[in-house]
Amino acid sequence: METNKEMKKILIISPHYPPSNLAAVHRSRLFAQHLPEFGWEPIILTVDEKYYEEKLDWNLHKLLPANQRIEKVNAFNVTKPRIIGDVGLRGFFQLYKKAKALIKSEKIDFLYIPIPSFYIALLGRWLHTSTGVKYGIDYIDPWVHHFPGSDKIFTRHWFSTKIAKFLEPIAIKKASLITGVAEGYYKGVIERNPYLLKSCLFGAMPYGGEKTDHEKLAGLNIEPYLFVKDPAKFQMVYAGAMLPKAYEPLEAIFKSIAENPAAFATCEIHFIGTGKLPNDPNSYNIKPLAEKYNLWNTVVFEYAQRIPYLDVLVHLNAAQGVFILGSTEPHYTPSKVYQAVLSHKPIFAILHMASSAKNVIEKSNSGIVLGFNGEAEIEKIAATFTDKYKMFLSFCQTFSEDKVLYDVFEEYSAKSVTKSLSDLLNKLP
Repeated sequence: METNKEMKKILIISPHYPPSNLAAVHRSRLFAQHLPEFGWEPIILTVDEKYYEEKLDWNLHKLLPANQRIEKVNAFNVTKPRIIGDVGLRGFFQLYKKAKALIKSEKIDFLYIPIPSFYIALLGRWLHTSTGVKYGIDYIDPWVHHFPGSDKIFTRHWFSTKIAKFLEPIAIKKASLITGVAEGYYKGVIERNPYLLKSCLFGAMPYGGEKTDHEKLAGLNIEPYLFVKDPAKFQMVYAGAMLPKAYEPLEAIFKSIAENPAAFATCEIHFIGTGKLPNDPNSYNIKPLAEKYNLWNTVVFEYAQRIPYLDVLVHLNAAQGVFILGSTEPHYTPSKVYQAVLSHKPIFAILHMASSAKNVIEKSNSGIVLGFNGEAEIEKIAATFTDKYKMFLSFCQTFSEDKVLYDVFEEYSAKSVTKSLSDLLNKLP
């Protein structure tokens, strides 16, 4: 690590930050954790957690480096009725005022803004105008995209799309760097604003897996609570939201299980955090399909509500295997697999043949993959899933973490991903 005198300073505006349990906080958290190793001193600017609407996770806060600098601002409270919920919008002016002061007093070299919250991207342009600081925007999600119903005039989604199309060009016009979880997240930005190719650097950096999270977990005394470990059952965990185009493959899987009950007599698949609404335990996505095939609460279980990140890791550790389901599109990334690999459990994955994650799983000896070519091969899943599951059970009998080639995943570690960010930062004029 370089000394403080040699280090440049980067201000990261992240309205949500631990103890927030939103998935996006890990982007800023892991960048900030590793940036000092590459010559950048991070300062996190966030909204005080007392203004968050979600349940707080103080165990997640324990993962932060002890000496990390975090600056907090107040925000406007949520009104009743709830008109503005977005904490980035409620704290917009407070974040601007504090950021401007920090840029001047700390001689900040670069301002970095992960989105969502989408509205805070405007702070980059505003602060650049008022202070001259260079800024970048990190697309954790696309800003301009069409929701179901976006084409229906005067609906909420229609307004959201119109506002995004209006505000995004303003926010990005003077940006020096635009990054994203994948290239597709900012590809539309380039297509809509081709002039940026002359003045702005672009880079795709997936979420990185963090080995030390798993190491620290052992000292936090968190026990699994969604299901009980049962030696008579083979329990697998699927963790995270369902991909929009994963439902056809899932139905093919359930069809195969229903037609071969003996093969799955001891199987349990636990879906965690898969609901339509992150805070609603009854917003089931999996249950209706499981009920259709008479698998509910026998083979298939769903816990719709999002649970804290570390609680997810505890349940992965409690399972005998990790279940991964891609979609009819080939975009499932190895970075998502890396989290499963770090749990030291074998992986059973159903992925598009063109997914880079398929090759990584097979090359690393970390699991078994049923590959299929999109919508054209949905029936292949139904026809081969049972045999692949039997193959996976045999794989598990000889599975050893010593046989897993972890080096294959090194480029997807949080440290390596952060190095990619620092390389881009160092290229800026």
